[in-house]
Parts: sequence; C-alpha cells; structure tokens
Amino acid sequence: MIDIAGLVHAFGYLGVFLASLIGSASIIFPVPSFALVIAAGSQFDPFWVGIISGAGAAIGELTGYGLGYGIYHLRNKFKKSTKKQKEELKGWKKTFKNWFDNHMGFALIMIFAFTPLPDDVIGIFCGAVKYDIKKFFIAVLIGKIMLGLVLAYGGLLGFELFERLF
Repeated sequence: MIDIAGLVHAFGYLGVFLASLIGSASIIFPVPSFALVIAAGSQFDPFWVGIISGAGAAIGELTGYGLGYGIYHLRNKFKKSTKKQKEELKGWKKTFKNWFDNHMGFALIMIFAFTPLPDDVIGIFCGAVKYDIKKFFIAVLIGKIMLGLVLAYGGLLGFELFERLF
C-alpha cells in the first residue's frame, strides 16, 4: 500500500501532485487525497497546492475515461451482434453524445469534478460515448483546480483559526 501522507511529507509539492493523481486514478478503492490537500494547504503555499493537486487529479481522472472507452470497444469486439443490434447501439451512442455535447456536457463535467459527486461515473460515460478527450480533460482540470484551491485555502484558514483559538 502506498503511504499517501508520506508522499506529501517527503516530496512537498511533488507529493501533493502524486497523492492527487493516485487519489483520482483509483476507481474502486477511495483514497483520502482531499484531506491531504487540506493539510498541505496549511503547510505550503495554498495557491500552488490547489493548482498542483488539481493537475494531478485531472490526469488521474483519465483512468475512468479510458475504462469507459475500453469497455465500449471491448463489448463491440467480443459480442456477437447482429447488424441491427450494432446500428441500434450506434444510434444510442450518437443520441447520448449529441445530447451531452449540446446540453452543457462541459459544464456538467466541471461540476462533477468540482464537487464530491462521483466523477468516475461521468468519466466512464464520456469514454464510452467517445466524448472529445481534450474537452473532457480541460473541463476536469478546471473543476479539479477549483476544488484544490478551495481545499488548500480552507486548510490554511482552518489552521490559522486553530492557531488563534489555541
């Protein structure tokens, strides 16, 4: 098991990046990288902690996208489908992709990345419908940087408040 807190302590900003990357790359097993970003914000410059943690988390989210992309293509490769079934699946995929592109899909990805909503689910969906990976990454990057900044500055403000009270 990787000692996430040890990464941050030993490697500083690089540790923040790696902890966020690992925390976002894990799909099944949750990794508490949020707490480490808060703690790092109280120890390092919170602006850079937010930016660096957001970049690491955005790169980590590409695992969900890749999983969705792979599932869709493996299903098509190994499932014996009739021509009609394949056309229906293409139609379904095209309908959802068009809806997603035309109805604030970019904003929805940012919202999922910024909040504690399960952004792995949206990443898998985007990969399965072959949503533009550049748009996906930029939306996730914006959302994760915003989240990282909020957490890091929250850690700094919380630490300062704690020092004043005690």
